[in-house]
Amino acid sequence: MDYLNTSGRIFNIQRFSIHDGPGIRTIVFFKGCYMRCAWCCNPESQSYEIEEMFEAGVKKIVGKDVLVKDLIPEILLDVPYYRRSGGGVTLSGGEVLAQPEFARDLLRALKAEGLHTAIETTLNAPQEHIEEILPYLDLCLMDIKHINSNKHKEFTTAPNERILENAKKVANSGVELIIRTPVIPTFNDTAEEIKAISKFASSLPGVKEHHLLPYHRLGFDKYSGLGRKYSLEDIEPPTKEKMEYLKSVAEESGLKIQIGG
Repeated sequence: MDYLNTSGRIFNIQRFSIHDGPGIRTIVFFKGCYMRCAWCCNPESQSYEIEEMFEAGVKKIVGKDVLVKDLIPEILLDVPYYRRSGGGVTLSGGEVLAQPEFARDLLRALKAEGLHTAIETTLNAPQEHIEEILPYLDLCLMDIKHINSNKHKEFTTAPNERILENAKKVANSGVELIIRTPVIPTFNDTAEEIKAISKFASSLPGVKEHHLLPYHRLGFDKYSGLGRKYSLEDIEPPTKEKMEYLKSVAEESGLKIQIGG
């Protein structure tokens, strides 16, 4: 079982989460991301490097190296909660697929323990990295942020052609796929933009749900803690009425639409 000795870099483990998948879950946050989304609420996840960050005036180290076998005992502490709630473990980030071997082997170890597995991802990664994790994956929570590649690149630093193509491949794999869209004012909060994303999502085989995640500013203080500027500091979150309107627009696709994840 050499896969238990695969190492990876994480920056947080969140227990008793009721988001990012069904039931009560443990979320393992990977360090490193291919993209730099302007609204990212976990800026400490973007760099693969171990960093210093000030939080409430206190310096903390962000990032640590672990082995798969180091994580499993901590995750198994909450098995009774997973069983009772239909929960499990979600790998998030950062971008999970930026550490493909670690993601694959951690998912493999989790499945060996009989746990439900999920990843939160943009699928902005080489196809072979995605194919390696699919045998150990129950649910893929995939962000599709925009259909227009130029605007996608303007706000995230990456085009979206590979992302959309990989969405089709995962949908055809038989792994459950839920599409999620962070709704960001000035980026993708018009009826036309949301409708285009939901229409694409509805074209993917087996996809039944599209989640609209309203922009928030919960990560704002982290940027100053890292000595970085937050580029969307003048943007206000969408109103409840705006989100309900966008939900009604997205429902034209025939998918189940929900606000929040």
